[in-house]
Amino acid sequence: MALTLQQLNQAPPQEAQRMLAGLYEHSPWIAEQALTQRPFRSLAQLKYCMAQVVGKAGRDAQLALIRAHPELAGKAMASSTLTSESSNEQNQAGLTQCSAEELQHITRLNAAYAAKFGFPFILAVRGPRGLGLPKREILETFERRLLNHPNFELQESLRNIHRIVEIRLNDKFDTQPALGNDVWDWQEHLSAFTDPGYAEKGQLTVTYLTDAHRSCAARIQSRMSECGLDEAAIDAVGNVVGIYRADRAGAPTLLTGSHYDTVRNAGKYDGRLGIFVPMACVRELKRTGKRLPFNLEVVGFAEEEGQRYRATLLGSGALVGDFNLEWLAQKDADGITMREAMEHAGLHTDDIPKLKRDPANYLGFVEVHIEQGPVLGEMNLPLGVVTSINGSARYSVDVIGTACHAGTTPMNRRSDAAAAVAEVILAAEKRAAQDGDSVATVGQLTVPNGSVNVVPGRCQFTLDMRAPTDPQRDALVHDILASLAEVCERRHMHYTLEENVRASAAPSAPEWQARWERAVDALGVPLHRMPSGAGHDAMKLHQIMPQAMLFVRGQNAGISHNPL
Repeated sequence: MALTLQQLNQAPPQEAQRMLAGLYEHSPWIAEQALTQRPFRSLAQLKYCMAQVVGKAGRDAQLALIRAHPELAGKAMASSTLTSESSNEQNQAGLTQCSAEELQHITRLNAAYAAKFGFPFILAVRGPRGLGLPKREILETFERRLLNHPNFELQESLRNIHRIVEIRLNDKFDTQPALGNDVWDWQEHLSAFTDPGYAEKGQLTVTYLTDAHRSCAARIQSRMSECGLDEAAIDAVGNVVGIYRADRAGAPTLLTGSHYDTVRNAGKYDGRLGIFVPMACVRELKRTGKRLPFNLEVVGFAEEEGQRYRATLLGSGALVGDFNLEWLAQKDADGITMREAMEHAGLHTDDIPKLKRDPANYLGFVEVHIEQGPVLGEMNLPLGVVTSINGSARYSVDVIGTACHAGTTPMNRRSDAAAAVAEVILAAEKRAAQDGDSVATVGQLTVPNGSVNVVPGRCQFTLDMRAPTDPQRDALVHDILASLAEVCERRHMHYTLEENVRASAAPSAPEWQARWERAVDALGVPLHRMPSGAGHDAMKLHQIMPQAMLFVRGQNAGISHNPL
């Protein structure tokens, strides 16, 4: 019989400990300590409290916890000494039905992993749906994680242990995240569409107005209708727009959504999560016959990433009247103009100015998005409330020194452009670290026509600088560019500088941020406020209406713009 939170909260200590037996492998002390935090308002709070016990236990206790787990398809399985929970998990992943060749491969991996890290490889083999990962994915993950640093791998092992416990806890309480599973499935289905050249490699790439992009739009439109939105259409720039009407005429509208285009070789959830979550909400409202006191407008923005044309946030920009019609003449790598791509897709460019929304009709804009970073995962928190989308500035820099012979030029006679840039990179790293939540990145670095035996006479690089407020960003930019000037002056070089992007910060509207905060607090988990270092469609809508975002923890240490 399934447990309930009420039963757990009211049970005597020993009975409560018995209820949570078998969660952490051979480690009942974790649940015992977490139970002192009763009453729990949600399973999410219970999971967090147990993770906190492990986090505060110290390295020795954490290593003991990891070592209490069996190897995958290892000796414990062969000798039938696995706990019932581990046996069930390895069985669901097919590890109890390995071929002799597969067993040999896993045995070699187990030995290599133990030799490097000193503890067994831990993976939540039941996967995101609790139904079991494919053996191929298990082996690929095993091989990839063998390359990790030991400190990182220890934390990755603990993250997987917490996920194992999460699944076991759901089993005890007979709880299935049905809506989350549906949203997951919709994203999986959408990832079947990918651009030519990437589909053959099994990679997800959906750029603006390609056949794959148009197929995504059609699938989202169809899904909107299935979920019960009253209207679902594709607008003049390719946005998919759905409306769930209010309980009365003349009501204002709440706007929500995110983008469905991707970077090249992308992950599956960047942007798309924020389209499907509100669609799942509408479906539940429709099922129960409920209408809201406002219209809910859900938008799958057609373009945010700027991968095919040099225009980012194109989909959301059109809604705020910030679509530059000169972009229509831009050409992609194949020489196809944006206008031609739109016409091929059946879009009417004359209608683009009509897409601008009147902010008087809107309550605001909210967006759900994966975090795209490691913070929530490291804190064992499922959600974070965004305080501001960082302001940014990007530059292209060209440093000119003197190319000369690498063997005959003494070190004190050189004008090495690459060495100068290396010094600037370190200065940028140091300066950004002095500010809370500021970041600075050199993402591209080249020595044109460089040769192994030539002192670099020229070095080109990019600078990307971001901060939660415009004054903080401007101070960061000033100091880093001052370092660039000082280094080049001291090294007798000159440089050119071109500003490519300057985007203002988009602080969350206090009243909408507060709504997210109340929702997170209702789960009983700690409220974590954080800036968004990445740009989002919300920063465009910020120009004409209040906005606020909710971040969701990602997989694999929160990595984004990556298949993992």
